[in-house]
Amino acid sequence: MRMRIGGLQKVTLLDYPGKVACTVFLPGCNLRCPFCHNPALVLPDRETDVLSTEELLAFLETRRGKLDGVCVTGGEPTLYEDLPALLRQIRALGFAVKLDTNGTNPDMLEALAQEGLLDYAAMDIKNSPDRYAETCGGVDLLGPVKRSAALLMAGAVDYEFRTTVCAPLHTPEEMAGIGRWLKGAKRYFLQPFVDSGELVGSGMKPLTKEEIEALRDSVLPDIPSTQIRGQ
Repeated sequence: MRMRIGGLQKVTLLDYPGKVACTVFLPGCNLRCPFCHNPALVLPDRETDVLSTEELLAFLETRRGKLDGVCVTGGEPTLYEDLPALLRQIRALGFAVKLDTNGTNPDMLEALAQEGLLDYAAMDIKNSPDRYAETCGGVDLLGPVKRSAALLMAGAVDYEFRTTVCAPLHTPEEMAGIGRWLKGAKRYFLQPFVDSGELVGSGMKPLTKEEIEALRDSVLPDIPSTQIRGQ
């Protein structure tokens, strides 16, 4: 797949923990999670190119010494065969690199980690194994996702797991299943779903503060590091 860039957030204090960064959005995704609020990056008929790789690198050249890092997100960045080449160029400019991924391409994740192209990885955990395909819009890629999770937990690169939680997909039972699966994970965040009004699917609803806290409490026995993002 030819490298495409669907967006650039020039400054973020949120996307890369502890760093002043910019965020690069790569369009295209192999999942169809109904709660996804980025249909322009996920659905092929919505995708657009915002700038070229050359324009991105020229922008980064002007930010040397001003930004600490670059967050590469999607869509799903690991679908691009040219991702390693892009990250080499970003690192050559002196930036730390954070990758956001759904974990469905463990071979790419492992290659990036082994080459030392990643400083941090944030991997989405969609749901408990029993409801994974349902939560991904009917796409069954749980096997590769488990490989990626194991790779990160084995210390391939500094990491966090995160789950966007919403009704009716996430209940304390599902969260307990995630806890058993990822027992002892270094960092795990629950991200409250916010209905942007333009989603990939339908029927998703936000959870109350109390409901999200109940989800967290179901995970804590196995993943004591669990936090609710934004609290």
